[in-house]
Amino acid sequence: MKKRAIVVVVDSMGCGAMPDAVEYNDDLSCNTLANIAIKENGLNVPNFEKWGLGNIIDIKGVNKTDKNIASYAKLMLKSKGKDTTTGHWEMMGLVLDNPFKTYLKFDDDLINEFVKQTNCKGILGNYPASGTKIIEELNDEHQKTHFPIIYTSADSVFQIALDIDLIPVETLYDWCKIARKILDEKNYGISRVIARPYRVIDRKPTRIGSLRHDYSVEPPRDTLLNILEKNNKKVLGIGKIYDIFVGSGVSEKILTKGNTDGLNKTLEAIKTSDADLIFVNLVDTDMLYGHRRDSLGYKKAIEEIDLYLDKFLNAITDDDMIIITADHGCDPTFRGTDHTREMVPYLMYSKNIEPQNLGLKESLSYVSEIVGDYLLK
Repeated sequence: MKKRAIVVVVDSMGCGAMPDAVEYNDDLSCNTLANIAIKENGLNVPNFEKWGLGNIIDIKGVNKTDKNIASYAKLMLKSKGKDTTTGHWEMMGLVLDNPFKTYLKFDDDLINEFVKQTNCKGILGNYPASGTKIIEELNDEHQKTHFPIIYTSADSVFQIALDIDLIPVETLYDWCKIARKILDEKNYGISRVIARPYRVIDRKPTRIGSLRHDYSVEPPRDTLLNILEKNNKKVLGIGKIYDIFVGSGVSEKILTKGNTDGLNKTLEAIKTSDADLIFVNLVDTDMLYGHRRDSLGYKKAIEEIDLYLDKFLNAITDDDMIIITADHGCDPTFRGTDHTREMVPYLMYSKNIEPQNLGLKESLSYVSEIVGDYLLK
């Protein structure tokens, strides 16, 4: 039968601070998985436990086992940074020599050019902020002026929020494309422009996650996705994978409306897709719970993913490999609202591969090595 690899990224599910975490305004106490479990009185994840998650680090409620069905490891992040693009690119073999740039405030030249090209008349914000908080702070002024709300964070992002009942979402997307073009032409070194549409529901500004769209910078070099494409292999991206790689090397995409939808579409793809690589991002852990410092919501999201692991195993063939991993941390028990510079767990199951303790790996690119060897040799 045809070999397939399924890589599922649980966005921001870190498992311990990188040694250089202090250089990123974090400290060595950061540990997304362990700290959630401590704060929320343990995780109930029997399938993750069976795979060997508890063997990677100590997690309250998750036992260690000598009968693990999956190989397990802890992966370090070799690239500089702690953002989604950096993590996913490294996972597919592209280690960044220089980090993406971050800003406390976008300079006047950039903002003036954005206002000129979009004809939006002006902007609000232009400072680092939580997305949910800034739209609450500036919504009244947005309603009066119709100016877009622009903000950033400790990550390399240029985010644009607006009420799509006031300004059409298509206009938001057009403005994001203009921002992406300006940033690239002027070499601002920003990883992503993110469209953040919201509506006022019951007098409360509420982000519409299903209409979010990311406009990433293009990968500067080939990733495993391009190598697979050149070898006539098909890559299916589920969730925001297509956006993260700007479609480079992605043969087909399936968009999702959150984790439950993503998990169901992943299960359906495992059952029906002829793609050689099914590459999945589950974003809610990061977007809804990590950044909002909602440890209980994060716990429930992990427990929901756990429920699907057996469904995935029942759907795969003898020639399938499935990997569960993450791209960075976002410890909801830590200060602030930004990502945390963390190592990530790696779990790999295949019916024909003996489970092993793989120890500590120096780069997320270990994922690309395993998947590339499996699909191309």
